[in-house]
Formats: sequence, C-alpha cells, structure tokens
Amino acid sequence: MYLTMSSDSLTLDAVEEGKVARVLGYEGRGGWVYRMYQMGLVPGSIIEVFVNNWKGPVIVRVMGVEVAVGRGLARRIRVQVLGEGAGWR
Repeated sequence: MYLTMSSDSLTLDAVEEGKVARVLGYEGRGGWVYRMYQMGLVPGSIIEVFVNNWKGPVIVRVMGVEVAVGRGLARRIRVQVLGEGAGWR
C-alpha cells in the first residue's frame, strides 16, 4: 500500500512508549508487508507502543497481543499518534 505523507503522520520507530497510534500504511512494498498483515499491523488498526528505547525492536500491543517489529521495518510503517495509552505497563 502506498500512501501520501501527511503532516500529522510519522514512522513507528519515532513513537514514544505509552502512546496509542493508528497504522496508516507502509512505505515501500515486498514480502515484509504480508508479514505485517499476519501480525495484525494492518492500515486502520490501533496499536499501543509498549517498548521503544531507540535501539532494538519496537514492541507494540495490537489486538491484545504484544508484537516485536524490527527497527528497520518500524521506519517503514506510517502511523498517526492518537494519544496516551491505558497505562497497562
């Protein structure tokens, strides 16, 4: 899925811990996109960033499941931050 850049979107690797975001789409294409769909990171899904310590994978909660996304892939997933999470950490 290609998407147009909007001023209020950013990449998943730039979202702070504890924030809730909506997946907007992906930059680029390839087999990795299919893998993101398998993990539930589909456009429109709501995720909460659980761990993002600016190194290593970004760990998010999507549909009640924690998923680790490599930093390189996280740089290719566009999201829109919606606000603070539920504070379940």
